[in-house]
Amino acid sequence: MHILVVEDERRLANLVRRALEEEGHVVDVCLDGAEALEMAQGTDYDLLVLDIMLPRVSGIEICRTLRAEGKDTRILMLTARDAVEDRVEGLESGADDYLVKPFSFAELIARVKALSRRSVQPQADEELISGDLVLDLSRHEVRRGDTPIELTAKEFQLLEYLMRNAGRVLTRTQILDHVWGYNFDSFSNVVDIYVHYLRNKIDRDFREPLIKTVRGVGYKLEA
Repeated sequence: MHILVVEDERRLANLVRRALEEEGHVVDVCLDGAEALEMAQGTDYDLLVLDIMLPRVSGIEICRTLRAEGKDTRILMLTARDAVEDRVEGLESGADDYLVKPFSFAELIARVKALSRRSVQPQADEELISGDLVLDLSRHEVRRGDTPIELTAKEFQLLEYLMRNAGRVLTRTQILDHVWGYNFDSFSNVVDIYVHYLRNKIDRDFREPLIKTVRGVGYKLEA
């Protein structure tokens, strides 16, 4: 599943992301409520792991706004507030489930699995498509037109992140944080190196390049 974790405690957010990625999920992390709302409105996430107490916009407000807009994204509320009225407020705002801190990661994973079973969209046969570029998640294969393309695991993960955000400019920091994790130096040039590797494989021998450099900002994949 494609999951957005919204938690303003950076260390906990990264631990949750790591636990979910180990289960095979694609995970984005956001520390700010207003930014999280914008991301959730612009991206079709399968699940939001959503803290209630957030800067600028609360998790309750995010949940209510998304439901008012007709978004049916699964939402797991994550909070230290364990009073009955807080749980009721979270569920009445449109959340699908509620998990109180501190929690075990085993319980978190179990609840995520339970919510994923409610999804009507099967993930096993999912393909991401941008122009003539196809990424097959179930077979872990990539092709452009009729040409198969072999990628390393990290190149595949980078391409998947670019394709899930096709048409959107991604900063180097966003890419670094998502694909390599918080333990990498934010000034590392690993992103540029791997984008270069990808271009050599999916763009070099084709007429229309798909990966674009946005000078001073980062990269985007043509939608």
